[in-house]
Amino acid sequence: MSSARLNFLGFTRSQWEALLIELGEKPYRAPQIMKWIHHRYVDDFAEMSDISKKLRLQLAELGDIRESEIITERVSQDGTRKWLIRAESGSAIETVFIPEDTRGTLCVSSQVGCALDCSFCSTGKQGFNSDLTAAEIVGQLRIARKVLEKAYPDRSRAITNVVLMGMGEPLLNFDNVIAAVELMMDDLAYGISKRKVTISTSGVVPAIYKLVGVTDASLAISLHAPNDELRSQLVPINRKYPIEELLAACRTYAATLGEKRTITIEYTLMDGINEQPEHAEQLVALLQDFPCKINLIPFNPFPGSGYKRPSQIAVRAFQERLLRGGYSVTVRTTRGQDINAACGQLVGEVEDKTRRQETYRRIAAEAVV
Repeated sequence: MSSARLNFLGFTRSQWEALLIELGEKPYRAPQIMKWIHHRYVDDFAEMSDISKKLRLQLAELGDIRESEIITERVSQDGTRKWLIRAESGSAIETVFIPEDTRGTLCVSSQVGCALDCSFCSTGKQGFNSDLTAAEIVGQLRIARKVLEKAYPDRSRAITNVVLMGMGEPLLNFDNVIAAVELMMDDLAYGISKRKVTISTSGVVPAIYKLVGVTDASLAISLHAPNDELRSQLVPINRKYPIEELLAACRTYAATLGEKRTITIEYTLMDGINEQPEHAEQLVALLQDFPCKINLIPFNPFPGSGYKRPSQIAVRAFQERLLRGGYSVTVRTTRGQDINAACGQLVGEVEDKTRRQETYRRIAAEAVV
């Protein structure tokens, strides 16, 4: 057993059972412990009254139940909440709760910064620091639930959906993301439906194949362009895994989800870049015979991006062409823009190991001059 202290907040049911057997205990203790941690938000083993004193002491010697620190909390005029949360690396990540009439969506980060450099995403401009642990990922859900339950005792602001669309590329932190997603969906932890926990990826093709048989969470693909030439400019990972390979991997994973579940295609619309009529026509042709839902996202500006938000007329025209093609198409409502909590605006506080921040600051300064 490792000498490093464990953070039991990220332990899955199978990990608990294995540890208990190793300690000479019965695996049925796992549900008892998990309910204390995730249902009652207990951080001290001494409070777990239905666990033997011997086991409580053993667990306390091995590790802790460590929840990350909230640095700041901001609330938008539209009710969106954004938390800046301290990661173990010392840098900070951002987590966003988006309330709607029929649901509440929590946008969770999976890395400190992002190793990818999508041209229209402010997170990518921050560079990359480190992966988040399973405890840090699922801990964002625990933190948000505690805050919302205290603020709204009537549960009028409950978290019904979780999307791993915050800072980072989830599939480049595969093992920690899968463990956290398992906890999000486990009834002994947070019990969110597999249909309502979504892993979003820019297209890490080998990892999409690796998902098969490991999870049945929903999957969203950050496509953002209908052809390889344009997508390689916007989403550099496309140079390694082009669209044809990406969609083939998605078909393989979708086949494991059942007939009534489909992949979601995320498409950020940028003025004069990818929202022209020819782009809509290409997208209709590209996704032919690929069952999916399409989520259009009008670009949310940030300093130095170089892109502009398209007009409502352009967004509506793009949507209508896809609808005529027979697709299910929604347009994401921009929420939390006054606190920089909208899609693509999350930046946190990243101690950048890639020096990308330095490069983009220079580019932005030159653009102003």
